[in-house]
Amino acid sequence: LGGDGSLAYQQTFQLRSNDYYSSRNYATRLIGSKLVYYAPFYLGHSGGNVTDNLPAVRRWSRHAAGRAFHIISTPEHVFHPAGWNTSGEVALHTVTSCDLATAEVQCTASVVVGPPGNVFYVSQSAVYVWMSDWATGNQRAASMLARIPLDGSAPSAEMVSGSPVDQFSFLESADGYLNVMTMSGSPGDGMWGAENARGSASLLRIAIDSIGDGSRAAPPWYYRPLPPPDGGTVQNRFAGDFLLYGTGSGWGGEEQSSRVLYAVPWRGGDLSSLHLPHGTDRIEVMGDGALVVGVRGSDLEFSGLSLHGKPRLVQRYTMRNASQGELRSHGFFYRSDSTGAGVLGLPIREEGRPGWTHLVDGSASILFLSNADGRFAQLGKLAAGEVRSADDQCKASCVDWYGNARPIFARGRVFALLGYELVEGRINDGVMREARRVNFLPSAPRVALR
Repeated sequence: LGGDGSLAYQQTFQLRSNDYYSSRNYATRLIGSKLVYYAPFYLGHSGGNVTDNLPAVRRWSRHAAGRAFHIISTPEHVFHPAGWNTSGEVALHTVTSCDLATAEVQCTASVVVGPPGNVFYVSQSAVYVWMSDWATGNQRAASMLARIPLDGSAPSAEMVSGSPVDQFSFLESADGYLNVMTMSGSPGDGMWGAENARGSASLLRIAIDSIGDGSRAAPPWYYRPLPPPDGGTVQNRFAGDFLLYGTGSGWGGEEQSSRVLYAVPWRGGDLSSLHLPHGTDRIEVMGDGALVVGVRGSDLEFSGLSLHGKPRLVQRYTMRNASQGELRSHGFFYRSDSTGAGVLGLPIREEGRPGWTHLVDGSASILFLSNADGRFAQLGKLAAGEVRSADDQCKASCVDWYGNARPIFARGRVFALLGYELVEGRINDGVMREARRVNFLPSAPRVALR
């Protein structure tokens, strides 16, 4: 990236992996200068040749497409938890770390052998993988929790029960504990698993330095029983000193959820029940508070929570006849300007359409709200142009599975990515106005100033 904003190509690398998809979780994280990848390798998918399932990398070139992969994990970086017996399907849960600060990109990998079901979470110091056998009806076998440090030191593991909903079910807290919301009937977050979490709920709290070699099971008193989420699609999030969870409509077209949001102090203390005027389709950290987004009829509702002392609802905003334009976490962003004040952005559609349409249709606009003096106020929207979609085989833009709409706050500027368009806005006198837009349609790239 040049000082004038120009881009210069350097090199391309390929990592080996089985096909990966999750409706909520994403395989990559950037931790400092380290690009961290998670990938499961299912033994048997490559004709039984174990070496074909080990993590490997190669430098790509259009002139050397057949170049061999270089295995990047050594035997001493393969960990088999002591408490897990190989009785069914086997996966190699792999964490690859690539250092981007070096002149030549260097990648290393650690491997944990275990059952194939998984939910993974990346903290600043480690990757946690919750491994479970595939669900059989409503019954699940015991699970295994593995901790894979990012510094390359030896992994550790503990036998556990149930399964998290998604990556937001985890918190590695500063007091040296791992906190995890688990459910008895959660199939993990592979494919559509997170959308179908059911059963009883609990909060597991385990000291990180007590996680051993996998031979020990977390005792029952490590789990705090929680009220089960009632109906709809489960959403959960750690915010401040609380675990927040509830249910919403999810990707469906009708509201089927409870309007109760539970707030659990993860260090211990009394649970609170907040009765909201809508379901819970999104929970976000908003400064030192939290935001819950859900639907009520054909309207999109925003509820701001205070997390000081006992959690309480402090502000609301209603967008009439609208729905979220992106249900996954990367669609939302909050810019914190000062304590209790900031700006949030969220892709929306103004037809009140069912959630699944975010997989096939672009968003109509990005809605921006200010959060100040204990209330929400609409700043305005940055809207997509008349050309909403084009089929270029996903070379320049693509709705596909991971969406192509999101707010961007960068160096004091505000942008809306909407399909093939990047729109810049400016906030003056409490109103968002369009300043310029760039259209990246392959057939006719163009810039328009306002």
